Amino acid sequence: MSHTIVNKSFSKSLVWLRRDLRLHDNTALHEAASQSNSTSICFVFDTNILSKLKNKNDQRVDFIYQILQDIKQTLKKYGSDIWILFGDPVHEIPKLAESINAEAVFVNRDYEKYGVNRDHDVQNKLSGLNKTFHSFKDQVLFEADEIVTKNNTHYSVFSPYRNNHLEKLLTSGSGENLYQLDDINFEKFTIEKTLTLDDIGFDSSNISSFQIATTHQDIQKQINEFKGRLEDYDQTRNFPAIKGVSYLSVHNRFGTISIREIANICLQNYSTPGSKSWLNELIWRDFYFQIIVNFSHVQDGHSFKQQYDNLQYENNESFFESWKQGMTGFPIVDAAMRQLNTTGYMHNRLRMIVASFLTKDLLIDWRWGEEYFKEKLIDYDFSANNGGWQWAASVGCDAQPWFRIFNPLLQSQKFDSDGKFIKKYVPELSEFDKKNIHEPHAKFTPKDYPKPIIDHATQRPKALKMFEHVNNVVKKQH
Repeated sequence: MSHTIVNKSFSKSLVWLRRDLRLHDNTALHEAASQSNSTSICFVFDTNILSKLKNKNDQRVDFIYQILQDIKQTLKKYGSDIWILFGDPVHEIPKLAESINAEAVFVNRDYEKYGVNRDHDVQNKLSGLNKTFHSFKDQVLFEADEIVTKNNTHYSVFSPYRNNHLEKLLTSGSGENLYQLDDINFEKFTIEKTLTLDDIGFDSSNISSFQIATTHQDIQKQINEFKGRLEDYDQTRNFPAIKGVSYLSVHNRFGTISIREIANICLQNYSTPGSKSWLNELIWRDFYFQIIVNFSHVQDGHSFKQQYDNLQYENNESFFESWKQGMTGFPIVDAAMRQLNTTGYMHNRLRMIVASFLTKDLLIDWRWGEEYFKEKLIDYDFSANNGGWQWAASVGCDAQPWFRIFNPLLQSQKFDSDGKFIKKYVPELSEFDKKNIHEPHAKFTPKDYPKPIIDHATQRPKALKMFEHVNNVVKKQH
């Protein structure tokens, strides 16, 4: 398709994809195309991030790689391609912009400290080359300074934040960018040799075994499939044995879907409890993003409520190893951890159960669990992971009250009553009926399955005392 060249701000621009791995409803791409006569796309496999990954079959790297191949195939239809680079973006982005004569670089904003500092350094280098850097809101519905209290302060409690956010969203809409790729003048070029996973020191993973969509077409099919279940989401979302959640978290994390397009689905069906419930989850996501920006001490390993940095956890390493391996003797906890270790995913209800169990039954520092999830979760996102762990550990903003402690047996009986999920991941218990599977050692001695490593009734008072000690110290100080 031919494009009429009009007098725009830039002759050539470069769109640098990061956690916005899509060509549709991408704010940076939309802005670049609006302001430039031609647009190129790039992605950098960041050595600063990759060097910290222990597993060379990391699902996330494989997922990104496969998504980039799909973007590449789409761009080829327009006579274009995608630059896939490997290195430090602070060096690679200015170098690429210089080599292709791009006058401007367009990105969607990051909010974690590493990303903010990286972008600052890239912008400075580009400025030295007489090139400009443009960043836009894209991965959230509202940024940290857009939803504030009447006194212009930042929220630390979710309910009033949600009410304000929701009122604004219902008034303004999601702001979806409804452009067509046919209307974008992509720079015409072909890259003969594309980086392989091997080139960046990684290998393929097991994601193909778990029906994780890695093409735009398949992702859209997954969204449409969930639309058919959305009406019942509020009724089904807490039960891991049934298909109740969206399973779109990995796509939210890497921006292979737009937060605006899925918010729109909720807004279009807002009369249903399921839509309201799912939209509530999307607002939690924005809430945790604004927390890491407005209360940045949480990005440095601190509890939101900093007095709880002084909690005296027992940190039994043997218990931690049992928790990681799914060998605690508590079936719902073990099934959840084995799901994580096998698939790279864990159901949201189970994330709360295993986090509460680690911190308040095993009395292990929440940061140990946060770090393990960081290593294992395909949908790992710092803000949501940190927020979720701090909530469960009762050290975060608007967290579970410190005196509320999940009983793992009751959670198991309530959310996997038939033991169907447990049997899937703990086959040692496959012969147990639904009455006995939640507490198999009460009457039997299961083969190859460990006895409970702790007694919940004994550990609960210890957890309460741990919090009471810190609370009493704080009271004395005031």
